[in-house]
Amino acid sequence: MRRKLFTRLMLAVTAMVVVCCLMTSGASAAPRSEVRPCSNHTLFGDYGFALEGTILGPGLPFRGVVMQHYDGKGNLTQVDHVVTNGFPPAQEWTPGTGTYTVNPDCTGAAVINVPGNPLSPINLHFVVVRQGKEIHQVVDGNAVTAVGTRVR
Repeated sequence: MRRKLFTRLMLAVTAMVVVCCLMTSGASAAPRSEVRPCSNHTLFGDYGFALEGTILGPGLPFRGVVMQHYDGKGNLTQVDHVVTNGFPPAQEWTPGTGTYTVNPDCTGAAVINVPGNPLSPINLHFVVVRQGKEIHQVVDGNAVTAVGTRVR
């Protein structure tokens, strides 16, 4: 009698272990939400940036704000207001245009042309984060960084 009870108990435990294993393996084999690679289209819309740094050479500190618009196809337009060494710009909002490329790993580069800016064209590299909601940039050739957040 004890032997039959023990055998039934072992069968029940074995069945439960098999069911648990199947459920666990089924969960790991379930489709996961795939992270899509980045592309130029990841950047689409308006982004507001806070920018700060130093122009190397003369060592001039500056801070500024920038509103950039990305078209999702590799083109951007912007306006900026940059205060250099404590002096505001001659033009309240300076326009600029440029191009950008976003790599599948969410890194990228851009070239921005700002008429009248002696540092133009401005070459920069960036990383797209938070599924395209934020951009971290560094300007090549100067000690300048910027962080931008999608506005709309």
